[in-house]
Amino acid sequence: MKPKIKITLIDKKGACHCHRNHKIGDSFDYDTERGNLCPMAMHVAFPYIDILRYGGVIPKSKNGEICFCCPDSDVINIFKLEKE
Repeated sequence: MKPKIKITLIDKKGACHCHRNHKIGDSFDYDTERGNLCPMAMHVAFPYIDILRYGGVIPKSKNGEICFCCPDSDVINIFKLEKE
């Protein structure tokens, strides 16, 4: 059985609003809510999720979390991945 993956918006660095109205604190269950996540962010998240689901290891940030950014340079939402 594949582990569950939770995607949470934890920070924002860009000056513009998210085009999908994502806000800090929003969380998404990969299996049931991935369609609600911005397609650009999902495009970046997918390789990390695939690695986690099939037993791979991803380098963690300084605080021990697995994070990625949306590719929209005007928005720069920062998401955290958690394997549950």
